[in-house]
Amino acid sequence: MLREGEIRIPSGCAIAAVISREGKKMTGARISEAMKPMHERSNGLGGGFAAYGIYPEYRDFYAFHFFFDSRSTRKECEAFLKESYEIVHSEIIPTRKIPQITDEPIIWRYFVSPLPSVLRALQLDEKEFVARTVMKINTGMNGAYVFSSGKNMGSFKAVGYPEDVAEFYRLDEYEGYCWTAHGRYPTNTPGWWGGAHPFTLLDYSIVHNGEISSYDANRRFIEMFGYKCTLQTDTEVITYIMDYLLRRQGLTLEEAASVIAAPFWSTIKEEQDPEKAALQQYLRTVFPSLLVTGPFSIVFGFNGGLMALNDRLKLRSMVVGEKDDKVFIASEEAAIRVMEPDAENITYPAGGEPVIVRVKGGEM
Repeated sequence: MLREGEIRIPSGCAIAAVISREGKKMTGARISEAMKPMHERSNGLGGGFAAYGIYPEYRDFYAFHFFFDSRSTRKECEAFLKESYEIVHSEIIPTRKIPQITDEPIIWRYFVSPLPSVLRALQLDEKEFVARTVMKINTGMNGAYVFSSGKNMGSFKAVGYPEDVAEFYRLDEYEGYCWTAHGRYPTNTPGWWGGAHPFTLLDYSIVHNGEISSYDANRRFIEMFGYKCTLQTDTEVITYIMDYLLRRQGLTLEEAASVIAAPFWSTIKEEQDPEKAALQQYLRTVFPSLLVTGPFSIVFGFNGGLMALNDRLKLRSMVVGEKDDKVFIASEEAAIRVMEPDAENITYPAGGEPVIVRVKGGEM
């Protein structure tokens, strides 16, 4: 019988990310290799990636990635899209047939633009309209799920180990300036294609290691504002919280981090900077239902950058390294060393302190 200390018990899922500050493109091969030394952090019930800068020829259009359960559902959904969007291109997402990935749905992508006449009639900006479209499809159209909806970016996920998911989606053929990755080890939610990470809305994406004990409170609050949690896992709510705080409320990344990983009241009381203390108190008072409790480490991707964040008690591991213009983030240093053997400035961010990396020149 194996004794304590003689068997490795991983602390949940695996996350990884790489970004070029200069916006230099890299294929998905590097991030895929990074997931291999963290194989034991997954159990084959979910893997996925988000990539930024991969659709330069369609950079001005929203890239909708879909799972469909049948051809008729796809046709029905396409007819729905044509009522409000110009579809400039559509195609099946290329995949490789490999024995490790089975029971795949129909996987399709559309490059679309909302019709100006529809936006004028509804008096909505296009991002809000796209977000509402995603919610409407995912809650009201059985057998159809939008799992990615941003510009010049895309999410790729499946039931399987992440390195197999990368091979299945042929990610070595894509080039992006930022990649995030996830290997899933679900403990109380099902393993299915829609429930794999990343979770996305518009160009925002989240990969998460941990468990959200505040999920019900977070979900009840965010669903008052039109968001719907339909993908049967707690992590989905973090994506909607970030969209609400950044896009709707206009908070900065640092302020949003102070909402979901809020400082303790005792810490705020001891803060020496009056302006900072007042801001922290304001955020805790105004957004108490968006405090995310429980162990977590997340990587939040967006057009032009990413943010890594631990819970305040740092109950999940996260390591950051650098080399030249690139920044690497992972659950384990071994994964960073696979991406860049000569990585420098290895750090272990403190709980609740965001690591924010932006691409030179902003959105790409």
